[in-house]
Amino acid sequence: MPNVLTINGGSSSIRFAIFEAGRPPRRLLQGKMERIGSGDASLTIEQGVDSAPTHIKVEHKEHVTAIDFLMDWLESQPWFKTIDGVGHRVVHGMLHTAPELVTTKLLDELKNIIPFDPEHLPRELELIEALRHRYRKLPQVACFDTAFHRSMPLVARQLPIPRRYTAKGVQRYGFHGLSYTFLMQELARLGDPAGAQGRVILAHLGSGASLAAVQDGRCIDTSMGFTPTAGLVMGTRSGDLDPGLMSYLVLTDAMTALQFQTMVNHESGLLGVSGSSADVRDLLDREASDPRAAEALALFCYQAKKWIGSFAAALGGLDTLVFAGGIGENAAAVRKRICDGLNYLGIDIDENANSRHARRISTDAGSVTVRVIRTDEESVIATASLRLLGFEPKQEI
Repeated sequence: MPNVLTINGGSSSIRFAIFEAGRPPRRLLQGKMERIGSGDASLTIEQGVDSAPTHIKVEHKEHVTAIDFLMDWLESQPWFKTIDGVGHRVVHGMLHTAPELVTTKLLDELKNIIPFDPEHLPRELELIEALRHRYRKLPQVACFDTAFHRSMPLVARQLPIPRRYTAKGVQRYGFHGLSYTFLMQELARLGDPAGAQGRVILAHLGSGASLAAVQDGRCIDTSMGFTPTAGLVMGTRSGDLDPGLMSYLVLTDAMTALQFQTMVNHESGLLGVSGSSADVRDLLDREASDPRAAEALALFCYQAKKWIGSFAAALGGLDTLVFAGGIGENAAAVRKRICDGLNYLGIDIDENANSRHARRISTDAGSVTVRVIRTDEESVIATASLRLLGFEPKQEI
């Protein structure tokens, strides 16, 4: 059976997996390289539930040499010769509505839009070009995080600035689309009718966090906007800010555009408010004794609650709420705090089910179904890549 390698590259981490073609594709192996650029980078490989993970220390501090290290390791594995293609998560795809084969033309286009997403695109392009350089005949597929949101109406995409910038592509795009694609597929698999004909709010809550409003299977709005920095407060990203803040900091602190970009992406959010950690697990452990940790958690939950309320208004009500992402899947206390006070929407949480991280955490008394779904962006990349490369198995009759 054909196999595909999926790569999900971030600013300081790279996740990868091997999938065998099937319905759905079967995961054979997965791994991740974390803390790239630091002195304690590591490579972890998992080859099934029956074998313990393998941990390899990575000495390389530069991102480019760390990629070379990963490429060398992949090439050294016997299964690498079975790879028939590679699928990549590409955060920003502008107006692309579907995955595409990587070509020189597409790469040139993506390089030209780096200013739209300087935090992610350069790293993703480095991975694609590293593979192209080594394995020129190996086809690659770009799967765009923004594609899920291309169905948003103009009123949700438009920014209230002079129209001349619209022609330059300045609008709200939305991100986390691969995760949202998987969550909608899971709703269909679970037989939730709201997925196809209903009102759904998807909450992907992790170090990067966003929500999406979906009506009758189509995204109508999302919290992230022109960049992934917008919307809900996140691990180190600020989320929405008063635009006057930048001019204030320029005047009072002589801050440059690059310094502002660094601050709102790497020094803000939960880390900035708490002064100690961007990790919700740490903040939950410290909140009883650290008021700033408690304030950071309160701000996160308050903003998430507001986004749910605003999207319920945009949808004209709510049928299903889905929590996903590292926080959404694992932090029962955060889910409870977000949902507290939303009874007027029909949300009623079963505290016992929530504490157990059950797949459904709402009571029968509530009119809204609240679910916890473990998202899987890699499987979406694998499915799309196998289909585009012509390796998708035919439907059995």
